[in-house]
Amino acid sequence: MSLQRRLLLYLLICAPLVWGVALYESIRQARYEVNEMYDAELIRLARQVQATLRSDAYLSNLSQPLPLKGSAESGTSDVRELALAVWDASGSLVLSDNEGVHLIRYPDAVGFRNESLHGKPWRTYYLQSATGAWLVAAGQRVKERDELVYSVTASQITPWILVLPALLIAMALAVNRALAPLRELTTELQARDATDLRRIPNSLTPTELKPLVQAMNGLFQRIEETLARERRFTADAAHELRTPLAVLRAQWDVVRRSADGLEREQAEAKLSKGMDRLDRLVTQMLALSHLESALDPGSHLPMTTPVSWPEVVEQAISDCLPLAERRHIELACEWPPEGVKPMPLNGHAHLLNVLLRNLLDNAVRYAPADSMVTLRVLADRLQVDNDGEPLPAEQIARMGERFYRPEGQPESGSGLGMSIVHRIAALHGLAVAIGARADGSGVQVTLQPIKPPVPALLPIEQAGVGTAAVSAP
Repeated sequence: MSLQRRLLLYLLICAPLVWGVALYESIRQARYEVNEMYDAELIRLARQVQATLRSDAYLSNLSQPLPLKGSAESGTSDVRELALAVWDASGSLVLSDNEGVHLIRYPDAVGFRNESLHGKPWRTYYLQSATGAWLVAAGQRVKERDELVYSVTASQITPWILVLPALLIAMALAVNRALAPLRELTTELQARDATDLRRIPNSLTPTELKPLVQAMNGLFQRIEETLARERRFTADAAHELRTPLAVLRAQWDVVRRSADGLEREQAEAKLSKGMDRLDRLVTQMLALSHLESALDPGSHLPMTTPVSWPEVVEQAISDCLPLAERRHIELACEWPPEGVKPMPLNGHAHLLNVLLRNLLDNAVRYAPADSMVTLRVLADRLQVDNDGEPLPAEQIARMGERFYRPEGQPESGSGLGMSIVHRIAALHGLAVAIGARADGSGVQVTLQPIKPPVPALLPIEQAGVGTAAVSAP
């Protein structure tokens, strides 16, 4: 059901209901006013009769009840709907003005009573004399009051009944007009193609639609950023993969043309090395694409699990051992002293493993042969350092750029490692600092929470295990 039909349905249901409640309240108020007016008239009539019957001697002269003649032509009301009666102290009826209706005598009655006479409801007022010599009763049929109530109410409600259809039509037109901006928005969006991500103007949008328009504009912006990121990734991939693929094709041609023996072994080794480089490049690019998606505000990566650093560190060191063995690098890991827990952090264990693996991989690749790479897991930060030459400031400033590799590097790489480190660190609220060690030697990368760390919910059993070293022959 459309929003317009729903609003019209609510109005068509609610308007008559509200009108009915107002009608009921109007009738109830009119009945109260009419009853108050007629009750006052009955009291006045009874007191006037009481005033005319001044003495018991006058009543004693009445041997028969005195009928008071009247007809509907004598006034605006039908006198047959009124009744008057007087009884003496002995209970004898001494005066009655309505031959068709005889009011009932209640010796001790005082004030108003609702009763049924000849099967019809009446309202009667009883007035006792000061000496108890007589009892005066003045009554009126309730129908007379209801007729006045309905006539007064009908005179007020008839215009409303005649106006109600026009009111409903006016409400329908108002709803249709009020929803015009929504239809215009729908028409504009339907006319767009898949690549049109222009922002919807918010200046002329009704207040009720502004949250929706703002949310849609935010969605358009996120989609545009995602598409731009994908286009950039595709362009970078095409650019970076072109050279390795060309090299692999050339190396494969060399393998095919080479004869058996040492020449073929050397060609196969170069081909294998090129394939390893291509595999590393593709793996790093896929990891980078996954991280950029994780940094999207709409991502739902679980980032509330306390990190178990021993497991993450063990996996990262195991992944880097083959490279360390090839380059004769010793891997060392230092933990806080006993009784101090490693840096508490909530995050994604696999991504942190990728972060440490990239830091260790870079440190091992560019460390001098037969040296040491140290990973320190301290109470408030992480550090990875090697014995390489300190990096110049302009190179440090570009360390987070994608596909950036300084010239003259002896080791193969993709130039994506530090870019991945920066993105994972940003995802976990960590700041990355690159520089020399405190004594001015080597290269050191420090990861430290941007905000004060929150204590981990789960204890780290392996905290304070001291220094562990893994040596490669």
